[in-house]
Amino acid sequence: MAVFAWEGKTASGEIRKGEMTADNDKEVMAKLRAQQITPEKVKKKLGSFEISLPGVGGVTTKELVVFTRQFATMIDAGLPLVQCLDLLGSQEPNKTFQKIIFDIKSTVESGSTFADALRRHPKVFDQLFVNLVAAGEVGGILDTIMNRLAVYIEKDVKLKRKIKSAFTYPTTILAVSILVIMILLGKVIPTFEEMFGEFGGELPEFTQLVINISNGFVDNWYLIIGGLIAGIVGWTTMLKTNGGRKAFDKAILKAPIFGSIVRKAAVAKFTRTFGTMVSSGVPILDALDIVARAAGNKTIEAAVYHVRDRITEGKSMSEPLMETNVFPPMVVQMIGVGEATGALDTMLNKIADFYEEEVDVAVDALTSLLEPVMMVFIGGIVGALLIAMYLPIFNIAGNISANAK
Repeated sequence: MAVFAWEGKTASGEIRKGEMTADNDKEVMAKLRAQQITPEKVKKKLGSFEISLPGVGGVTTKELVVFTRQFATMIDAGLPLVQCLDLLGSQEPNKTFQKIIFDIKSTVESGSTFADALRRHPKVFDQLFVNLVAAGEVGGILDTIMNRLAVYIEKDVKLKRKIKSAFTYPTTILAVSILVIMILLGKVIPTFEEMFGEFGGELPEFTQLVINISNGFVDNWYLIIGGLIAGIVGWTTMLKTNGGRKAFDKAILKAPIFGSIVRKAAVAKFTRTFGTMVSSGVPILDALDIVARAAGNKTIEAAVYHVRDRITEGKSMSEPLMETNVFPPMVVQMIGVGEATGALDTMLNKIADFYEEEVDVAVDALTSLLEPVMMVFIGGIVGALLIAMYLPIFNIAGNISANAK
């Protein structure tokens, strides 16, 4: 964590200044908004440092889920918090994670809350995890919260895996296709060109076109590969900028086929995360702030912040959700019903279950559709190149047959 100097304005217009310890400037701004202070300047103080341990990133999701479930079981059995951490740290095979658990244990022993001890390791325990634990500590339901967290993490990982598989398959096939075409243009076709040169005569137009393309590739391969590398680097750099990321996230939601899957996954993630936090007792405004930062899509993030700001003005959730034009009408209506009946967390989890199933079905259908399409695409290109190379051979065979007669 680091120390940030901030300046903000209260609802009455009074200017206030201060310092705050947090993981990043967004967390500072969220805490200020929760205090009804509009942040105007947030700056990390020189000389401040972040509390972390070497190799903190070396903890897998599976290890985190196991830790969470085992911790919940021990707390439910009545074991003291420090003893739970001592037992879990002693049996943890991952040395990096073991150091983290023992650091959490020593921090708790020094008087800190469990949530504050977790907050020292943001690369392992994100804001969602920490805030839910804090709510569990206050409400005395830490075991229940930890079980909910384990379920949430497992479902989130499953959803991410589905989305990744939807993009990985066509990307892999396309990369293999490009590699095969490059080998054919760079190695196979030049061999045929030499052979045709020995025979002499005029080549068919299609064959000559393919040979010209092959010659252009062989003569300028370094420019083509350099251009591909430059394009990839430029694309990656663009995505790291705030404007570039916003443009990409907006475009991907409107993309044909893939856009529908991404939107359904975003709705599932939003409702699952928000539902888990609401059911755990986290205040709605705090929950929306954390959900926005965990959205993974700048368009969804902006929409959630819009909803949060409108709620602070006294609006219900359903009206600003509809204003964003991001969430499907059915989702908005179901959330409105959940608000009206006092069962918002239950309704959010039902929506998440539905859309996670929708993502599963959509990804399976996309994979089934892409398999024949990609095979036809690759087969068509390779087949066309081979036909171009064999056309002169067919002509030579036809001439020999005619001369023999």
